Amino acid sequence: QVQLVESGGGLVQTGGSLTLSCAASGRTVAGYAVGWFRQAPGKEREFVAGVSWNDIKSYATSVKGRFTISRDNAKNTVYLQMNSLKPEDTAVYFCASKRTTYYTGTYFSDDDYWGQGTQVTVSS
Repeated sequence: QVQLVESGGGLVQTGGSLTLSCAASGRTVAGYAVGWFRQAPGKEREFVAGVSWNDIKSYATSVKGRFTISRDNAKNTVYLQMNSLKPEDTAVYFCASKRTTYYTGTYFSDDDYWGQGTQVTVSS
């Protein structure tokens, strides 16, 4: 059974930093696409950042230059380093792992593996 567990969320002031972790069990993160998504109250879930099965990274325009996604295969964990945080970054952040391999896109469906989410709140 594949499980993803996010951690690292919290309350931070504008301009601050946080690092989110997505720890996987039941399967390696290596060789599979992993994405970070977020959902703010009253809004739809949106793509934030992703790393493909072959380590190609992609970012939403709104976070490019501020967020960095990375993968540590030894720890079976994917990270999201978030710098220069803004109040509009406030959301529940989820990680997802593609069910199939060799995927380079940024679309993750409900059939893929998802974590339970971690809250990030940026105060102004």
